[in-house]
Amino acid sequence: MATKAVSDESFESDVLNAPGPVLVDFWAEWCGPCKQIAPALEEISDEMAGELTIAKVNIDDHPMTPGKYGVRGIPTMMIFKDGQVVSTKIGAMAKGKISEWVKESL
Repeated sequence: MATKAVSDESFESDVLNAPGPVLVDFWAEWCGPCKQIAPALEEISDEMAGELTIAKVNIDDHPMTPGKYGVRGIPTMMIFKDGQVVSTKIGAMAKGKISEWVKESL
């Protein structure tokens, strides 16, 4: 299962009302560290299909949602469960560290 592009308009239905946990990656085209973690997020999305959805919000195209959640630096990753933020990580991390954080948060 590939990562899912989410917009300000679809955030509520795609993330807040999602049936299971959702990792949201706030990113931008010009962000080097964001591009660095993108392949790891794709792999984790495949490995955890059915357990976790990985959504990506481009902060340049959709500025309302990151503003609402206080995103100040990117990449910022947040895990949502039942419409609430349960964990946040800021900055690029190796795939193993992201997987570890996800498993601890779920």
